[in-house]
Amino acid sequence: MLFGRVISVGIGYLCGMFLSGFLYGKKENVDLRKVGSGNVGTTNTMRNLGVKAGILTLIGDVCKVFMAMVIVWLIFRNRYPDSVKVLELYAGVGCILGHDFPAYMKFKGGKGIACTGGLLIGFCPLAVPISLGIFILVVAITRYVSLGSILGVISLEIQIIVFGQMGLLSVPEQYLTEVYIVFGFVAGDFLREPRTNSVSIQRNRKHRKGKNKCLISVSLEPEAGELLYRWYYIKTVIRLQSGLHLHRKLKC
Repeated sequence: MLFGRVISVGIGYLCGMFLSGFLYGKKENVDLRKVGSGNVGTTNTMRNLGVKAGILTLIGDVCKVFMAMVIVWLIFRNRYPDSVKVLELYAGVGCILGHDFPAYMKFKGGKGIACTGGLLIGFCPLAVPISLGIFILVVAITRYVSLGSILGVISLEIQIIVFGQMGLLSVPEQYLTEVYIVFGFVAGDFLREPRTNSVSIQRNRKHRKGKNKCLISVSLEPEAGELLYRWYYIKTVIRLQSGLHLHRKLKC
């Protein structure tokens, strides 16, 4: 079974490295890594290449998860008939890893939101309505897609545990704990800090005749407004000289 897990993750990783947004951008002579947020996923594709490109990227990212899961099912359905569902889960996780950390792009890919949605649909379609409902409600209220995504994924983990205990996952009981842990890993990948914000900090210190002058420049580009069609650019300059002097410049 360990061999099956490794092979499943590997198959998923290879499928995940097919970045439809990046390939579409190349077709249009646009390198998504150098425009917008620098992300090659659905959001940045839609922002810079249009709605059609965004939809095609979304479909491609979801379908590659299905493809990985189907390949694993075809390979292991006879060898591991009772636990092939678990191997399909590993294939989906491998696909997310391949999407987020593609080797040929120096391990800098997308965020895996669409891929996680594909994994959810393929592994536990019962959880889709609730997670999708939470996502839509949060985005409608807060206007932050990332917040909706995070809460939707947290609800996913809760649902997986509930459905597993109810026997609705088609997974043998001895593998349920493993399934919970794997989905916890997926949720943790969503919550990792680098996907929410891009922050650059420059610090310049100068000493003048006993006076300590500190200049801190912070540029923050939040990804919290994933599908919102506007940019936020915040630049704050803090100067400390013989006391506290604060100058803040906000530009939207």
